[in-house]
Amino acid sequence: MATPHIKAEEGEIMKSVLLPGDPKRAQYIAENFLKAPALFNDARGMLGYTGTYNGRRVSVMGSGMGVPSVSIYANELFSHYHVENIIRIGTCGTARSDVAIGDLLLAGGCSTTSDINRRIFNSGTFCPVADFEMLKTAYDRAAALGKRVRVGNLLSTDMFYDIAEVYGDALWWEFGVLGVEMEGAGLYTAALRHKRRAFMMCTVSDSIIDRSGMTPGERETSLNEMIELGLDTIWHFAGE
Repeated sequence: MATPHIKAEEGEIMKSVLLPGDPKRAQYIAENFLKAPALFNDARGMLGYTGTYNGRRVSVMGSGMGVPSVSIYANELFSHYHVENIIRIGTCGTARSDVAIGDLLLAGGCSTTSDINRRIFNSGTFCPVADFEMLKTAYDRAAALGKRVRVGNLLSTDMFYDIAEVYGDALWWEFGVLGVEMEGAGLYTAALRHKRRAFMMCTVSDSIIDRSGMTPGERETSLNEMIELGLDTIWHFAGE
């Protein structure tokens, strides 16, 4: 059952998975939010755990950074481990004055500067979108809890430090993009290929306008609001 990147045995990974980029965040979630978490993967340092959340079994695992990395893990989870539902929880930056550090964004779709979909679709432009039921569940749950969220388009880019591509090009923001991150388009494309569910929510961790942002420690441990909403959302699908 093991793949080149995941060494779990059959039955160790649940059909509903929370997928942060940082493996240490996966460990933090398992140790602080799940009951009786059990490690199922540490291959290549990509930690994965299965435990119980509000009476239902769910899994959490890191995906690494970038479209190539998340595409590897999502495809293996969908195809080899029969995972049906993945929610990515991550961080993003923004260059919009009406989006603040700490805001929670729900990605209805993912624009991208990656070549992954142009390669798959023979230079065509494919628009990867979220699973609507997951998006609606997260939005409704947030509203019921009084949490303020924004729904919109996020940008998945390959190059973290490419000023001209991401930071200097105002067109993304003029056309309504809320934030920029590095994995969503790869996850959504993998889910649509395998006819499974995927959804992404991101906390804004950096402002491109004034270069302010969260510290690495804050990124790892102070994103509890997003983690709880992600777990509450995945919980609804873990019982199907």
